[in-house]
Amino acid sequence: MTKVLETLRDGGVILYPTDTIWGIGCDATNPDSVARIYEIKKRSDSKSLVLLASDLDMVARYIDTIPEMAIDLVEVNDAPMTIIYPGARAAAKGTADRRLLAWNTVAEDGSVGIRIPASGFCKELCMKLGRPIVSTSANISGEPSPASFKDIPEAIKAAVDCIADPSLESNPTGKASQIIKLGLDGEVKIIRM
Repeated sequence: MTKVLETLRDGGVILYPTDTIWGIGCDATNPDSVARIYEIKKRSDSKSLVLLASDLDMVARYIDTIPEMAIDLVEVNDAPMTIIYPGARAAAKGTADRRLLAWNTVAEDGSVGIRIPASGFCKELCMKLGRPIVSTSANISGEPSPASFKDIPEAIKAAVDCIADPSLESNPTGKASQIIKLGLDGEVKIIRM
């Protein structure tokens, strides 16, 4: 945990197990680190990224208004679920502010996908960092997502600054989280089940 946390604080990119699949991550307030993730994945930066937060209090610091439906979904859902929130608080393009999300984590419409993981490791990492962490699948864009450490391409392993202990992998689901997009007026759109 210590080395992974130090890497995040120093602006590095990590490879780590989540409660779904292995992910590539960084401090979600650091636009330079986020840009490296897009490069590693060979992914267009026009696609937004999923973030992890320790709890709804952390989510609230980076969203203008949390829709009431989100609170209900977080309380009752027992499966990994990413909620796309409207009104992300992000730094202006080309700037950085640790109190705001990196501009390149947010979709063109100003929304951002955030998941509160069930995994103790990921929750603790977010809490100790004090900010959300990027969580995108540990693969080259368009290739299958790795369900376990042994499935991660060597190119990905070589490109990151720190790899979490593979023994932390604890019964991931092996598939990405469901994604639900919420609007401020109660709109609900299921993106992925």
